[in-house]
Amino acid sequence: MKSKLFLTFIVLLLATQTNAANWLFRDGKSDYKIVISASASTSEKTAAKELQQYIEQMSGCLLPITNDLNTSSPRVIVGYNARLALLTGTMEPAANDESFTYQTVGKDLLIWGGSQRGTMYGVFAFLERELGIHWLTPKCTVLPTHHSWKLRKLNHSEKPFLDFRYSNYFVASNVPQWSAHTRENMKWSPTINEYGNIEAYWGAHTMGEFVTTKEFFGSHPEYFCLRDGKRYGGYGQLCLSNPEVLEVCKTRLMQFMRRNPNYRIYSLSQNDNFLFCQCDKCKAIEDQYGGHSGLIVWFVNQVADAVKQEFPDKFVGTFAYQYSRQPPTGIKPRENVVIRLCSIECCFAHPLDAGCPQNEKFMCDLKGWAELAPHLFIWDYIVDYAQYIAPWPNFQVLGPNIKVFGDNKAIGVFEEAQYQSAGAEFDELKAWVVNQLLWNPEQDVDSLVSIFVKGYYGKAAPYVKEYYDLCQSLVKPDLHYGIYIRENHEIYSDDFILKAFAILDKAKQAAESDNIREQVDRVRMQPLYLYCMRHKAASMQDGRWSELKGLMQKYKAMHREGHNQAGFFQQFEAEAKM
Repeated sequence: MKSKLFLTFIVLLLATQTNAANWLFRDGKSDYKIVISASASTSEKTAAKELQQYIEQMSGCLLPITNDLNTSSPRVIVGYNARLALLTGTMEPAANDESFTYQTVGKDLLIWGGSQRGTMYGVFAFLERELGIHWLTPKCTVLPTHHSWKLRKLNHSEKPFLDFRYSNYFVASNVPQWSAHTRENMKWSPTINEYGNIEAYWGAHTMGEFVTTKEFFGSHPEYFCLRDGKRYGGYGQLCLSNPEVLEVCKTRLMQFMRRNPNYRIYSLSQNDNFLFCQCDKCKAIEDQYGGHSGLIVWFVNQVADAVKQEFPDKFVGTFAYQYSRQPPTGIKPRENVVIRLCSIECCFAHPLDAGCPQNEKFMCDLKGWAELAPHLFIWDYIVDYAQYIAPWPNFQVLGPNIKVFGDNKAIGVFEEAQYQSAGAEFDELKAWVVNQLLWNPEQDVDSLVSIFVKGYYGKAAPYVKEYYDLCQSLVKPDLHYGIYIRENHEIYSDDFILKAFAILDKAKQAAESDNIREQVDRVRMQPLYLYCMRHKAASMQDGRWSELKGLMQKYKAMHREGHNQAGFFQQFEAEAKM
C-alpha cells in the first residue's frame, strides 16, 4: 500500500514539474533559454534577439540567449544545428530555403528553416500566429500583453507561394525591418542588412538608358526606330536588328552589373511607348518569330548568352508589355532570361480567371508565357493611377490574382502601388494585406482586413470596416474598371459619397486619440476627393475643398502619377471658378 502511494506521489510530482516546465513564461519568470548556435547566420541572431525583446515587452520576462546547445534548461532553439538535428532527424535546409517549421519536442520549442531568411520567418510567424503580434505598418505594431503563456503541442510549417515578393507603397518603402516581418524579400534596390538582406530586380524600360538619343542620334540615327520612313529621335524604341545596338547594350549592361553586383535580376527591356521599329530587318525577325515579342526575345537572348559567361548566377529580365505581351513562336527565352509580364490592360474589378471578358486575352498570354519562359515574373497593378486618393475597390482580386500568377509558374510578383507619396486610398492597409497574400494567397482577405482595421483604427475600427465594406459593395459582376478610371466612372455615385461621409463622421467621433483621428482623416480623404472632383464649384463653397486641400498638404499626398500637388491645386481652383 505504501509503495502504491509513493508511486502515485512520484507520478503527480513529475506531472507537476512537466506542467510547470511548459510555461514559456509565467508572472514575469521563465525556466526557458533561447538557444542559438555560435555559427548562426546574421538573420538568425536577429530573430533570436527580437524573440527575446518581444517576449519581454509582452510579459516582462527576459529569456536569456545562449550558445550552449546542451543546456539543461528547457530551450527555444532558433535555427538548424546539431542539437536540433538529433531532436528532429531532419536534414539541414538550403541556406536560401525560406520555408520554416516551428515544433515542440518534449519541453523544447524548435524553430528552423533556411539560414538566410527561413528561420527568421519562422520566429516571426511564431510571434504572430501564437502570441498575437502584428506588424501592421512601419510605425504601428500590435503587441498584446501576456502575463503567462503555456507552450502547447505545436507542429507548424509554411513555405512561400512565390520566390520573390514585393510592392512599392511609399508608406512602407525602404523599411527593411517591416519587410522582414511581413516576409517581403525584394525591392528596387538590394540591401545588405541584419534581416537576411533584400533581393532586387534592377530597372525598367532600360534600353533607352543604355542607348540614348542624346548620345547617339546625331552620329548614329540608325540605332533608333524607323517610323513612317524616318529615324525617330524622340523617346521611341531602338532598332533591335542593328548589330551595333546589340553590342552597345551588351557592353553597357555588363558594365552596370560589374559596378552593381548585388542585384538578382538585371533589366534589358523596351522603353515605355508603342514606337517600335518598322524597318525591314526588324519586321523580318518579327515575322520569323511571331511578333514584337519574338524580336525582343531574339535580342535579349544574345545579351544573356554573353552575360552567362561572366555572371552564371545572374538573370537578364525583359518585358512582355503592351505591344510585346503576346508570346512569340519558334523561339524560347534562354535559361538565364526572366520574362516580366505586365497586367496593365486588365480589368481589376474581377479576378483574372473568373471569366471576365476583358481578361480573357491576358489569361491566354499568361498561359502561353508559362509554357514558354523558363522564368516568369509578374508586374501587377493595385492602385488607380489616374486618382490615387479615390476609392478603388480591388481587395477581392488580390489573392485570386496572385494565386493565378503562381499557378502559372511565376517565380515572383511585383505589385506596383502608390510609390510617390502617402495619402493614397487605403495605402497602409493594402500594403500589409498584399504582403500577406504574396506569401500565401489563399488567406481570407476579409479576415486580414479585419485584423488590420481592428489593430490600427482603435475605437473607430467598426466604422472604418463599415466604410471598407461599402467600398467593396461597389463591385458588380457586369461592371469593369482598369487602372485609369476617373471620378465620373459608373462605379461611383453621389449616394455612395453621402453614405461614406456619414460613416466616417462616426469614425472620427469614435476616435480616442489625435493619432487615430489622423488615421481616420486619411481614409476620409477618399470620399472627399471624389466629392470635390465631381462637384468642384460646390466644394469650394461648402468647405470640402479646403478640407481636402489641407489634408493633402499635411500628408504631401499626390493625386495621380506624374503630377505635382501645386499644379493640381491651381488647375482645380481655376476649373471650379469657370
